[in-house]
Amino acid sequence: MMKTLFLMVTGLLAWQAGFAQHEHHNQTDSIAHSEHRKQMNPPEARHRFEKVLAVDTGSSMMMSSQLSRDLPMNRNGSGSSWVPDETPVYGYMVHGKKWMSMVHGNFFARYTHQDIFKSGSRGGHEFDAPNWLMGMTQRKVGRNGLFSANAMISLDPFLVGLNGYPLLYQTGESYQGQKLVDRQHPHDLFSELNIAYSQRIAPQTDVYASIGYPGEPALGPPVFMHRLSGMNNPDAPLQHHYADATHITFGVATLGFRYKNVKLEGSTFKGREPDEERYGFDAPKFDSYAMRLSYNPSRNWALQVSHGWIKSPEALDPDHDVKLFTASAMYAKQLNEDSHFTASLVYGQNHYNHGGETLPSAMLESNLQLHKTALYGNYIFVRKNAEELALDNSFPANPAFNINAITLGANQIITQIKNTDLRLGAQASFNFSPTALQPLYGKTPIGFEIYIRVNPSLMKMMKNHQHQKMNMPGMMM
Repeated sequence: MMKTLFLMVTGLLAWQAGFAQHEHHNQTDSIAHSEHRKQMNPPEARHRFEKVLAVDTGSSMMMSSQLSRDLPMNRNGSGSSWVPDETPVYGYMVHGKKWMSMVHGNFFARYTHQDIFKSGSRGGHEFDAPNWLMGMTQRKVGRNGLFSANAMISLDPFLVGLNGYPLLYQTGESYQGQKLVDRQHPHDLFSELNIAYSQRIAPQTDVYASIGYPGEPALGPPVFMHRLSGMNNPDAPLQHHYADATHITFGVATLGFRYKNVKLEGSTFKGREPDEERYGFDAPKFDSYAMRLSYNPSRNWALQVSHGWIKSPEALDPDHDVKLFTASAMYAKQLNEDSHFTASLVYGQNHYNHGGETLPSAMLESNLQLHKTALYGNYIFVRKNAEELALDNSFPANPAFNINAITLGANQIITQIKNTDLRLGAQASFNFSPTALQPLYGKTPIGFEIYIRVNPSLMKMMKNHQHQKMNMPGMMM
């Protein structure tokens, strides 16, 4: 069954890539001839070309940010968040007469074994296939307007299971009346259906509004699935529910204002996390709030701070409200046409109204892509209490535990078919247990996994008649 599913997904991505390549071939040639006629040296040509793409030229060929006609689409993260402008792009683009569209996604076929040396009794192992596929489209409205729409699906309910996949020390959400502990919950079949409208009101000044069912509020950094620094890792970070877990919210409305490289936005949304029925739509509600300030000081950096007031996020603890604070810094550097380095530093903390406890977390993740080889990893610190780990019966005083984990991984592009990468990779995670939990988890339980990853290739375009390549600005993947 896994082999059949893998072939189906590979075929689908390859077909999409072929279609996208056919659609934008003529536009690519036109841009290449234009750049060649300028007769600049390559660094000057690249700088001039990127500068042109960063503004609204009036050309129907150029795809801008989804929330501003004056920003490059490289800056788009998940929801309305920003990433650095120099973030590379993995995706398929389709040019129409009035609409510009893009498809991107990620599919892992893997074997994962948490606690491979059986240090404790909490590990698990299985074959599964974490995945997601996203489409986005946009069109200009008049001289200053921009309309966009996003749709994202995940086959996690079918290929991972309703109780998620094993992941030591992970917590969040529930299944069949029990907390999910040492497992990462699956994402919903419909993970995003969102529309947005942006209006330029002055030079380098925009206002926008968006509504999603489901969607993502203005809270936290770009979700882990859409951070290039963590894209090669099949696992959700242990920090997920301390920083970016609100990315699937059944009911969210956001208003934002941008001036140059600064953006202030606010959201109202449903605080309760999606229920365990992962195929349908939860009842919408607007009982929670968030604000975020974003600043991109240069092409290489994206900074944000945000605060959320979340009403009753967990179904098993309906009286527990959470105040979530996050801060993050993202870095991206293009090394050459097919090599790049990206990194993210994320801080997040949950403050609970029940008991007044504050639980902090921090994560540093990075990814180095060198031609066909990727080297990646992360360090995560989280503070979790006994109740969150479903150990309150063993620890009635509900103490908090410091948990540290390091993940190191690598993968190799073994073939490329129709602008689609097929990668083979492996990674290991080293979990450092606090003394009180070592009887359950062991001192240093090690997780190991091996996987095949299928994803769109890095987007490139021809720069001149000598077929020199440069990265085409596009949506973060």
